[in-house]
Amino acid sequence: MTHLLRPPQPADVPALLKLNNDHAVELSELTPDEFRVLLGIAWRVRVADDAAAMVIALDQDSDSDGQNFSWFRRRYDRFVYVDRVVVSPAARGKGLARTLYDDVITAAGAEGHTLLCAEVNLEPPNPASDAFHAAMGFAEVGRSELDGHEKSVRYFVRELGADTP
Repeated sequence: MTHLLRPPQPADVPALLKLNNDHAVELSELTPDEFRVLLGIAWRVRVADDAAAMVIALDQDSDSDGQNFSWFRRRYDRFVYVDRVVVSPAARGKGLARTLYDDVITAAGAEGHTLLCAEVNLEPPNPASDAFHAAMGFAEVGRSELDGHEKSVRYFVRELGADTP
């Protein structure tokens, strides 16, 4: 199935913020201002044409001090980090998450990046995301307790090479 992805438009922002905050357990809740800042510092943002799914990715030069992003920045000189990817319940099972990741992988490769990074909740568990990242070829490289949250995460990387996606 082919999905049309595009950069977000200003009119999409309220729906995308709601999509994010409806999945705050997995992603972390953001205020409207925090969400606008994140969109502004992102290396790449893509949404499904109907705004039912989105990916926000940062690269090593993004102006973020988030705990998870900082973990990767301390360890890797050059990378793309998937800060958040989310698909609405009504749009799940149609390959949108893979399409969003493939878009990031293609764009990262075009800019010479060789490493894709992400984190997945360990506590509370997120078995669907675990399975997805395993199928996408990610390997665990670390773990962390998140400051100020009752949450722990696992950090994953996937090397990008000539054969990706």
